[in-house]
Amino acid sequence: MAKDEIKKLLGNSKKELDGDYDNFVKSIKDDLTSFKKKTLDRI
Repeated sequence: MAKDEIKKLLGNSKKELDGDYDNFVKSIKDDLTSFKKKTLDRI
């Protein structure tokens, strides 16, 4: 493979991983918010 191809693949992988990470963080924050809300409703 040419160096340019490798750089392109790495760039695409980084973008995909960054997107997955952002989605994961958002999911965790949403779960935490939901948990806090349910806990406060029970009190």
